[in-house]
Amino acid sequence: MKHKIGFNKLNRVTAHRKALLRNLATVLFKHERIVTTRAKAIETRRLVEKMITRAKEDSVHNRRIIGRKITDEAMLAKLFTDIGPRFKERAGGYTRILRVGARANDAADMVILELVDHKVDEKKVERNKKKADKKAKSAAKQAG
Repeated sequence: MKHKIGFNKLNRVTAHRKALLRNLATVLFKHERIVTTRAKAIETRRLVEKMITRAKEDSVHNRRIIGRKITDEAMLAKLFTDIGPRFKERAGGYTRILRVGARANDAADMVILELVDHKVDEKKVERNKKKADKKAKSAAKQAG
């Protein structure tokens, strides 16, 4: 039986799918958080978890194996010098998927794929709260 073996082809030919996943992985390592569709996030997570596991041990062999998929030298260096050592004590589960909702134009399930230890910028959170408060106050003025 062939149960639970395989992957989501994402309605793409092999070369396009591999390029897409490599690009998503590179951007995830760069920003440590990306917004994408649920299907792409699940497939990217499979690739990224294996890369981070390899990056926990910095060796020429591991760098070459991951270097086949990540061609950006700066992101490869960041993966081995910053991200890999951060997860040294963790046995797996380096990423999380948070549901955002449906995309407006085609109702695709949108999610946030992020590294587990991603730090949220407190200044941005405060700015967004202030903007939301201003919008709520202006809406209340107009309504009442």
